[in-house]
Amino acid sequence: MARWDVTGTTALALLAQRARHPYELHRFIIDTHKDFIAGLPRSLYHAVDRLARAGFIEPSGTSREGRAPERTVYAITAEGRAELAHRLRRMLERPDHDTTVMYAALSLIGVLDKREAERCLQTRAAALEGTVSAAETALADLDLPRLLVLETEYARALHAAELAWLRGVLADLRSGRLDWSGLLDETVLGEERESRREEGES
Repeated sequence: MARWDVTGTTALALLAQRARHPYELHRFIIDTHKDFIAGLPRSLYHAVDRLARAGFIEPSGTSREGRAPERTVYAITAEGRAELAHRLRRMLERPDHDTTVMYAALSLIGVLDKREAERCLQTRAAALEGTVSAAETALADLDLPRLLVLETEYARALHAAELAWLRGVLADLRSGRLDWSGLLDETVLGEERESRREEGES
C-alpha cells in the first residue's frame, strides 16, 4: 500500500456501513462531494481490486438494477475493519504536507469511536505544538533579513491556524457541542435533501 491510500480507505469506510457494489460507492462519493478522490471511477475500481486481493473486503453477492448488468457486492472483513481503523488513526495523528490526507480523514472520522477520535486529534495537536514551537525558535534564532525567512513565517502561521482550529474541535467534542453520529448514509442524505427542497418551496 502507498503511504496514504485515500481512495481505498474511503471505500473501506463506506463498506463498514454496509455491503455495496463499486458503482454504489462511486455514486455515494459523488453525492457527498468527496472531492479529495481523484481519477474516478477508475481509481475506485482499482482500489476495490486491491482491497479484495488483500483480504480486506470480499464478495457477498450480486445486485442488479433494471437492465443494468449484475454487479458484485462487496462486504468488509474483520481484517478490513482493523485496517480501516489503523489507517484513519495514522492519517489523523500525523500532520502531512499533503492536506488531502487530513481532508479525507476528517470526512471519514465518524468511523472511529468518539474517544478514539479525540485521542487521535490530541496526538495531532501535540505534534503541531512542537512544530509551531520549533518554527518560533528558528525565527528567533535566525539572524537573517525577514525577506529570507518569510517561508518559515508562512509555515508557522499555517500550523498555528490548524492548531487553533483543532483545539476548538476538541473543546466542542468534550462539551458535546459536536454531535458524534457517525457516517451519513443515503437515507439520512435523502431526508436532508427532501428537507432542503421543502424549505425552498415554502
